[in-house]
Amino acid sequence: MDLVQILPHVNASLNALATVLLIVGLVLIKRRQEVAHKWTMLSCFGVSVIFLGCYLTYHALLEGHGKTFPSYPPAAVRYFYYAVLLTHVVLAAAVPFLAVATIYYGLRDNRRLHLKLAKVTFPIWLYVSVTGVFVYLMLYQIYPPQLNAG
Repeated sequence: MDLVQILPHVNASLNALATVLLIVGLVLIKRRQEVAHKWTMLSCFGVSVIFLGCYLTYHALLEGHGKTFPSYPPAAVRYFYYAVLLTHVVLAAAVPFLAVATIYYGLRDNRRLHLKLAKVTFPIWLYVSVTGVFVYLMLYQIYPPQLNAG
């Protein structure tokens, strides 16, 4: 198995780990465990950076031969998949900027701006992480390419 075949599974695992870390980070801050929250969220950011590196590597190795969703699922499934994928991609482009700004204000101890931005960043980052796993499941597990009849 070469790197191109492995990376989608690695990417999904990193997205799943980011999801768990985001939720743990939220629980920790709700419990006022600020130091644990800080390290959890920095870990989540690190996982997301590793994901981005793996994602970009995967697409660079594809050499323009992108993975497409198969044509054999019902039309409603395909439309739902593409709607989720579209929102995932658009919001994913914003996450690095939002996350860096949110982390910056948190590390600077500017609680007002950190909290204000976190209220926007957290749900977007969580959505992107969860839908990243969803896209993987749809593309590689539920409707795998070898079953493509169309």
